[in-house]
Amino acid sequence: MKIELDRIDFQILTLLQKDARHSNKELASTVGLAPSSCLARVQRLKESGTLRGFHAEVDPEALGIGLQSLIAVQLQKHSRPVVKAFWKHLLGLPEVLAVFHVTGEYDFQVHVAVRDAHHLRDLALDAFTTRPEVSRIATSLIFESARKTELPRL
Repeated sequence: MKIELDRIDFQILTLLQKDARHSNKELASTVGLAPSSCLARVQRLKESGTLRGFHAEVDPEALGIGLQSLIAVQLQKHSRPVVKAFWKHLLGLPEVLAVFHVTGEYDFQVHVAVRDAHHLRDLALDAFTTRPEVSRIATSLIFESARKTELPRL
């Protein structure tokens, strides 16, 4: 459900994107609302799907992740059932962090996190190239990455 956002909604979203641990009291004070009004706005943002969740950023190495990669995947066929089935397969893999259905030479870009190069090789062989809908893959190692936590207001 799409809702109209006003200046205060945008302020709340900006604050929560920067730090989702803000208390309702802190949010209300910063945006100039009573705590009950602020809580009602946050609830409305959640219920509408505008606020999709709250996340913690974790050091990958603390979880045994030593390598991240982008795997470009070209499918043999592009029918809706094939794309949906492959999408579902990818989201079921624990190593998959993000999936992008894209245009161009490849049909998917898949961000994966693995222990090491051996784990990446096994994942590529077992979860990608054995799939009948996959024509070919290309793997790019990620040396460094940075992610903005705040979406632009367009």
